[in-house]
Amino acid sequence: MKSIICSIKIVFNLMLICSLPLVNGCQNSPENKEEKPIQANLSKSSAELSAKDILGNPNYLAMSYGGYRTNSRDVQPTVKELKEDMLLLHAMGIRIIRTYQTELEHPRNVLKAIRELKNENPSFEMYMMVGAWINCENAWTGGPNHNEEDFLANSGEVGRAVEMAKAYPDIVKVIAVGNEAMVRWAQSYFVQPNVILKWVNVLQGLKERGDLPKDLWITSSDNFASWGGDDASYHTDDLKALIKAVDFISLHTYPMHDTHYNGAFWGVSESDKNLSKEKLIEVAMKRALVHAQTQYQSTKDFVRSLGVNVPIHIGETGWASASNGFYSPDGTKACDEYKEGVYYRLMREWTNKENISCFYFEGFDEIWKDAQNSGGSENHFGLFTIDGQAKYAIWDLVDVGTFKGLSRGGQSIVKTYNGDYDALIESTAMPPKLNN
Repeated sequence: MKSIICSIKIVFNLMLICSLPLVNGCQNSPENKEEKPIQANLSKSSAELSAKDILGNPNYLAMSYGGYRTNSRDVQPTVKELKEDMLLLHAMGIRIIRTYQTELEHPRNVLKAIRELKNENPSFEMYMMVGAWINCENAWTGGPNHNEEDFLANSGEVGRAVEMAKAYPDIVKVIAVGNEAMVRWAQSYFVQPNVILKWVNVLQGLKERGDLPKDLWITSSDNFASWGGDDASYHTDDLKALIKAVDFISLHTYPMHDTHYNGAFWGVSESDKNLSKEKLIEVAMKRALVHAQTQYQSTKDFVRSLGVNVPIHIGETGWASASNGFYSPDGTKACDEYKEGVYYRLMREWTNKENISCFYFEGFDEIWKDAQNSGGSENHFGLFTIDGQAKYAIWDLVDVGTFKGLSRGGQSIVKTYNGDYDALIESTAMPPKLNN
């Protein structure tokens, strides 16, 4: 009962804030948001470090994180299990993770796990971008109303994110309002940009009032098209106002999905035919990287055309290691563990060089995402399997002993394929020929 009353109070307070004239008054002017070179201050304490210090800093790698280990989110991972994962990610150099919703216990337990690890070892560092899930009215039904929001659910999400940021200011450095909540192909739940704008302004208003840390960054995490990087029909006044209201752009780009939906870039050309299998795949994956870079640049061009100089980071990108659907050997031949590894390397090299944070999707496989289809690609984006085997992308870390003494579910970290590179390559599908 106490938690219910607390949630009601949070919702009520947010409703009062929403009634104030924040939509214009809380937008930061572009002049105050100029992009500045990253200058890491490693002498700062975790409480003093801000998102500005962390995001875009290669010493603070980012990762999308869900710790679910079964085919249902009804089974919440324990704090002990989450601590196992945090130690594995920390060993990889990950210093900031992204979560997606606040209704379930997962993000609060992640925060508890990080706090316990910090208490056990004061040098342990891990920060969070807390996501507040946003739905339209009648989301996930046969009749979603994309012109209205589910205010009660959304205010609860934002309210709980606020409480987490206040309770863990040394860990929570970013709040993201919505996940792919504006892109129109999210047919079950997407909202119009004015909804995201309203909640971003609520949070910016709380910062101005001193109810949240002033250096807490506020954003929304969405597809590159939703940020204006593609279809001009997205270029609404509300989107432009949102771009001026956030502290940075959190952009999603998925060349893997585009191998099916927008695949002109995908494959190898006739001139590549004399290369080895590994070299052919490298060429194809570099084309996938260029595809992601093009989407990033198109978004950046639109944002800068508005006179806005906020940083642009990658809130999600990834490559599944398996698929029995569109991306299988019978489909676009995109998904396998070797290509996942190449994409991960190329993406990290590019974003680290350009001081772009990349919340790579994702640390661990989550088999609840396509529970009825174990071979579905959504279950296989992790760099670790459910039982803690390291996929090809991070075999090199196993080789140098990065995970020595660490485990997942009591299992020591070993390589997939028993480390047999030839077997891995044998199982890898050749990319298709480019359709010129």
